[in-house]
Amino acid sequence: MEHMGIEAEGLVREFKGGIRAVDGVSLAVATGEIYGFLGPNGAGKSTTVHVLTTLLPPTGGRASVAGFDVVARATEVRGVIGAALQEVALDPHLTGREHLRLQSSLHGWNRSDGGRRGAELLERVGLLDAADRKVATYSGGMKRRLDLALALVHRPRVLFLDEPTTGLDPQSRAALWDEVRRLARVEGVTVFLTTQYLEEADVLADRVAIIDEGRIVAEGTPETLKNQFGRKRIEIVPANAGDRLLAASVLAAFGEPYEGRTDAVSIHTPPGQNGIEELVRALDRAGVAVADLSLHAPTLDDVFLRKTGRTLEGAAEAKEVAA
Repeated sequence: MEHMGIEAEGLVREFKGGIRAVDGVSLAVATGEIYGFLGPNGAGKSTTVHVLTTLLPPTGGRASVAGFDVVARATEVRGVIGAALQEVALDPHLTGREHLRLQSSLHGWNRSDGGRRGAELLERVGLLDAADRKVATYSGGMKRRLDLALALVHRPRVLFLDEPTTGLDPQSRAALWDEVRRLARVEGVTVFLTTQYLEEADVLADRVAIIDEGRIVAEGTPETLKNQFGRKRIEIVPANAGDRLLAASVLAAFGEPYEGRTDAVSIHTPPGQNGIEELVRALDRAGVAVADLSLHAPTLDDVFLRKTGRTLEGAAEAKEVAA
């Protein structure tokens, strides 16, 4: 019988003072699935990863990775996982190739096979040209990609990526996304991805979970969550700027006011509703001529805001990077 990639039931991790960083998390991640774990700083993302990778023992509940219990069979868990965590542990005085040679030897590879595996991974993460440079000369994005290569040396069945693209430029982020997709789709690797980037979860994840204050508050495919909790946004620009107040009063009957462009009037429509045709007719009856009308699809940002009452820090940062 094939096991799930990752399972957790009622997982709890409590720290001194009764602080529950993880408070009853239950989840099931299928083999070969990319599972996005969304949440703000302090929500419990990294602590959950540390428990699932055996770095921290759970206070309560149970969890297994590739069928191995994270407490009773921690050694077996460590043998089948790869992990690229937030704290990148690289020696600035070693080259990228030397890091991979060292990692492969720790996993029992002989020098020849380890060298071939290292070169293969360096090429896959786009570091072959920089392989013989010391890591001290690497950019942040290059270090992240090297860390991913190190996590893949032993061909893990389950890969944990803890905010792997934080601070990366768009090109480096896209390259890492491509490799994560290939690992899941071609090699069948189960990927557990924590992130603050809503776009990252939307683009990569088969399913996402939103964690807030140690608890999962929503889970499903990105599309399901957006359709269930997200809201479309309708934005109109009156042909006559003097009609903005009148337009706003008409739109108020169709949804909740939203502060968008200064020259426009915007609303969020209730989940599952569109209302464009009725709204246009209502504007026409009110005598409001429209210069521009746009309909914006719901996003994971909408879902996150609806479930937690706030936006995700990475969402704003991602917009700045893309700008």
